[in-house]
Amino acid sequence: MDRREFFKKSILTGIATGAAMTFGDFSKIFAGKLPPEMPAGPYDLVAVKGGEPAQMFDKAIESLGGMKAFVKKGQTVVVKPNIGWDTTPARAANTNPELVKRIIEQCFNAGAKSVHVFDNTCDNWNKCYENSGIQKAVGDAGGKLVPGNIESNYMEVDVKSGKKLKNAKVHELIVNSDVFINVPVLKVHSSSQITACMKNHMGIVWDRRFWHRNDLHQCIADFAAYRKPNLNVVDAYRVMTKNGPRGVSDDDVVLMKSLILSKDIVAADAAAAKMLGLEPSSIPYIQLAHEAGLGAIDLSKLSINRIKI
Repeated sequence: MDRREFFKKSILTGIATGAAMTFGDFSKIFAGKLPPEMPAGPYDLVAVKGGEPAQMFDKAIESLGGMKAFVKKGQTVVVKPNIGWDTTPARAANTNPELVKRIIEQCFNAGAKSVHVFDNTCDNWNKCYENSGIQKAVGDAGGKLVPGNIESNYMEVDVKSGKKLKNAKVHELIVNSDVFINVPVLKVHSSSQITACMKNHMGIVWDRRFWHRNDLHQCIADFAAYRKPNLNVVDAYRVMTKNGPRGVSDDDVVLMKSLILSKDIVAADAAAAKMLGLEPSSIPYIQLAHEAGLGAIDLSKLSINRIKI
């Protein structure tokens, strides 16, 4: 067995282990008990398990000070879920629409002037938006769904600290909005090993093919320095544990009924990796982003609120 095949099998074994976790194990992957000197709040990260998407989000955002801690009256907000694939919510290739709806509602409750939602999809954008359930969810919540397939809506920006990625065309909503809420779905990925917060950035740029051709992991880490989301929300309600990123059938999906919230994009991805039974340092882009000073990879040093519903 060559090194690459060994690594792939190790990853799949870890993912299978993670998918079978009970809540007790879920608690342990977030560092067990906090040291007595660590404050009960404010929290660096919130992990919730056992409820429905909207219910879990309400509990999590409350423990971070409520949505008003992130969205002020009159501000413009962009919510960026995964909507890349023409599949139904049961397949877990896209972010759960119930979660997207509740986030938008919470933004408006906090006083947001407008809430826009978009993704630069892989499949036909009309079908992705409709069949993912997100089109209806956004409309029901009063948000505005914007197509991500128009190049003129992307603006050239410098990625000043980038090693491989020096510039990129970024959607104008990301450049101009007051608040950026990143809402990926957790799943495995054939190229980046997992999809979570930093990988979700590939849906806000025009030319993601450049990333794949020029050291994908380094490009993901590079871009994470451009604009950190104000809030990261990892949807782990249904989790695709094989055949990602699109999936093949419902058999690829495990019902985890979980959610992760954090302002720290590296910590959120580290927790997401743990949920799949993987060490965060084994995912190159998470390690690279940590080394670049973009966030914390060692969850044992963070103040974490664990909520079971």
